[in-house]
Amino acid sequence: MTNLEKPQDKPGDHTGGNPMRWKALAVLTAVQFMLMLDVTVVNIALPNIQDDLNFSTEGLAWVVNGYLLTAAGFLLLGGRIADLLGRRRVFVAGVLVFGVSSVICGAANTSGLLVGGRFLQGFGEALAGPAALGLIAVLFTDGKERGKALGIWGGMAALGGAVGSVVGGLVTDYIDWRWIFYINVPVVLLALVLIPRLMSESRMARRESHQLDLVGAVTITGGLTAAVYGLLEAADKPWGSSRVLLPLLGGIALLVITVVWEARAPEPLIPLRFFRNRTRVTSNVVSMMSFASFYTYAFVATLYLQHVLHYSPMKTGLAYIPLTLATGVGMGLSTALMPRIGVKPLVVIAFFGSALGQLIAASGFAPHASYVGGVMPGLIVFAFFNGMGFPVLINGGLHEVTGQDSGLASGVQTSMQQIGAALGLAVLVPIALRYVSDHAADGNLPAVTSDAYTLVLRVSAGVLAAAGLLALFLLGRVNAKPRDAHAEAAGSLTESPAPAATGT
Repeated sequence: MTNLEKPQDKPGDHTGGNPMRWKALAVLTAVQFMLMLDVTVVNIALPNIQDDLNFSTEGLAWVVNGYLLTAAGFLLLGGRIADLLGRRRVFVAGVLVFGVSSVICGAANTSGLLVGGRFLQGFGEALAGPAALGLIAVLFTDGKERGKALGIWGGMAALGGAVGSVVGGLVTDYIDWRWIFYINVPVVLLALVLIPRLMSESRMARRESHQLDLVGAVTITGGLTAAVYGLLEAADKPWGSSRVLLPLLGGIALLVITVVWEARAPEPLIPLRFFRNRTRVTSNVVSMMSFASFYTYAFVATLYLQHVLHYSPMKTGLAYIPLTLATGVGMGLSTALMPRIGVKPLVVIAFFGSALGQLIAASGFAPHASYVGGVMPGLIVFAFFNGMGFPVLINGGLHEVTGQDSGLASGVQTSMQQIGAALGLAVLVPIALRYVSDHAADGNLPAVTSDAYTLVLRVSAGVLAAAGLLALFLLGRVNAKPRDAHAEAAGSLTESPAPAATGT
């Protein structure tokens, strides 16, 4: 192992790994399940949160965006900190931050306190997520075991995201929306007690040149947050208003500063050389567009089901079960077809199919639509093709990466997905709000609201179609089986001579 404190072989353990590694993996995967659950569990509770804490609709978007933007902005820095200060230490710190912020969110009596807690939760994920991945690579030194462990870890993450809607509906309907945050506490306590007992510390060997790119992390997060704030303010204010222009221009300025800084920093958070590969950049851009459309659909559909069709939170959560199943089928089919027809055709099919699904969904959003005839057809078509896109976009994002850069590539892709989700809500949701504001005098509010959501889905379908065209013309040939990129992504967090978080 390179630049690592090499774990000692244990008697009777032929792999040379920690004999408690599987128990440690159980705790790590439980935490990852919790982190991914928290991304989706809040969606179903949004209408109840809006009513209880007097959120505006544009303000409500920050319950999702606060988490996503902070996690995206600090994710790569979190991996770098874990490498240098110790993965176990940073993992425990991240879990502790996440637990404290979960209690803050659950106890929040104002909208500002809840949004602040969500920002803090995102920071906790940015610390705990990369540290957990690095710990798995250290715990499992045997290649086959590591692959199995990563599969379990990733599967639990996917399961957490998939069941979030159902859990959110159950908790919101039968207990209270505040418990979607309080349910994190037992998992946090379990991790804080067990992790120090199940594994030793590991970190990269210290070098005088090791630096943390705090400037890059702060400027990119601040720039994105300011820009998103300005876009959301445009929902009910003129584009020339200072409430729109000042944060929007300030955010753009901070993002420009980020680029300039990253070009000159000795150990940048994201080396600009990473973006020289056209196929990799295209994959990340269209991945961002995909998540923008997906999160917009989830946000709009939840409000439509509860505010227009008057579904309970529990019924809303159950309504998303076909989405989870169709996504899984799409992912499985895509994975099976990738070696046969390649990545690019599947990406193009996935995006145009997803666009068709959103158009079908838009046609079904009516004031008195049935679930089977109105909501479900578009939901299933969109989810199936959207699921087809997940595996192929991962391969595209890891195109031609080295072992040194594979952790960086995975981190950039995750960050781009979360940024895309936040930008989707910031750009597309205000379209609905402006439509409702402009047509509220028509008198039939359910019909106006349905039309507003229909408009958003049509625009979102256009975003997906545009992504399909970008993939068609800009995406190069991608190897359907990259060089064990997923294992390298974990390994580079722990074993590469240069930190994967910086790629230097």
